[in-house]
Amino acid sequence: MFSEMMLRVGGHGKVRELVTMAPGSRDMIKRFVAGEDLEQTVPVLLDLSSKGLRTTIDFLGEDIDDIAAASETADIYVSALERLAAEGLTPACEVSLKLSAVGLQLGGDRHTLARDNAARICSAARNAGTTVTLDMEDHTTTDATLAVLFELREDFPDTGAVVQGYLRRTEGDCRDLAGAGSRVRLCKGAYLEPESVAYTDKHQVNLSYVRCLKVLMEGKGYPMVASHDPKMITIADDLARRNNRTADDFEFQMLYGIRPLEQRRLVDCGRTVRVYVPYGTDWYGYFLRRLAERPANSMFFARSLISRR
Repeated sequence: MFSEMMLRVGGHGKVRELVTMAPGSRDMIKRFVAGEDLEQTVPVLLDLSSKGLRTTIDFLGEDIDDIAAASETADIYVSALERLAAEGLTPACEVSLKLSAVGLQLGGDRHTLARDNAARICSAARNAGTTVTLDMEDHTTTDATLAVLFELREDFPDTGAVVQGYLRRTEGDCRDLAGAGSRVRLCKGAYLEPESVAYTDKHQVNLSYVRCLKVLMEGKGYPMVASHDPKMITIADDLARRNNRTADDFEFQMLYGIRPLEQRRLVDCGRTVRVYVPYGTDWYGYFLRRLAERPANSMFFARSLISRR
């Protein structure tokens, strides 16, 4: 599959160096990443808000290799939340957090480290009048991420969860997470996973996504439908109607820079739409997954490189 090839090739150090140093990279990255810091990102958030779009920000960073760096990432989130509140962007703007960025993949008692850093961010979000959603990463972190989630929800019940439709386990996870007040983002998944734990055929991934979506829409929680697929958007709308959900009872989520016209169309139709807005300098992993998701993205990037020569 194209996405598998992209993720495998892109993981090599020389390829990473080539992409990050390429003259055309910067322009392409701007399509998917709002800025290198919050100063560059706040105007983007204000613009999206003026168009009726809600947002969630993600400070990019997946290769945290020491405790000090994990704590620093938590500090950055706390400061960002204070700024979001000062700009009047909350509660419509929340934050998304990868636990690997706050210590989940470090040695020692990494569970406690990640949980405590995440709790500090959740507390800052509460003070800012908004919420936190824990991003999901590759399948080896799923159990650990959910364990931290359930602990955080004891003090911060509005902490959001993310599940990935291509994992074979996700339908069961959706049943566990579909309780009252539970905010759950359902995405398809963008990591390179073995067939033993994930569906690799596109049709099977779509079928799994719909099954999971049905569970969430029939449950008592708050589904967050993360998809750019027109068919999935239509199915989600239909399931919401069947389960008597209003526009306040679920939302659509899309990535910054992808299908902006569809985002506006859905808002104009009265739907709640949230845009996932990443920022930061550690953009390579996120950028690679966006290229892998759609061949058109990669072709656009390749043309930009050629045109710069």
